[in-house]
Amino acid sequence: MSSQATAPTMEDVNVTLRVTHAARPRLVPTVSMLLLAGALALAGCGGSSKSSASSSPAATSSSSATTSSSAAAPAPAAGSTLSLAANSEGLLKFDKTTLTAKAGSVSISFTNTATLSHNLTVASASGAVVGATATFQGGTKVLALNLKPGTYKFYCTVPGHRAAGMEGTLTAQ
Repeated sequence: MSSQATAPTMEDVNVTLRVTHAARPRLVPTVSMLLLAGALALAGCGGSSKSSASSSPAATSSSSATTSSSAAAPAPAAGSTLSLAANSEGLLKFDKTTLTAKAGSVSISFTNTATLSHNLTVASASGAVVGATATFQGGTKVLALNLKPGTYKFYCTVPGHRAAGMEGTLTAQ
């Protein structure tokens, strides 16, 4: 018995080419769709990070504030600047439960270094939301408000966070 390998015949080569060539058209659209889905996912994530970095309150006031009543409007550069942070140890609370500012232009620099996502929402005594940041994890968002004298509530709207104690009182004098 000889142990020589036999060379492939043309029929073997044609079968191999047909299988390889037949599988390729299905692979290209599949890979293309996966690449497109990945690019869209990255583009969606990239849009929110653009407003999370802030070099000054005026630079992000219009992109990070959501206004829904006449009590809030994008604030001019001058006014009160407050700082607030989410608990960095993962507890559902802010570092402060009371904030005080002069009525008028108020900027709140909200820092979240916790491993959980949080946001900052400010509402009037009647419950009307006067401003809010997007929900985010890591970094700082600046919320620019124009407050009338009065008492406001600030809180996180992520489900369960406010009920667990992530809220406080903001007084505009």
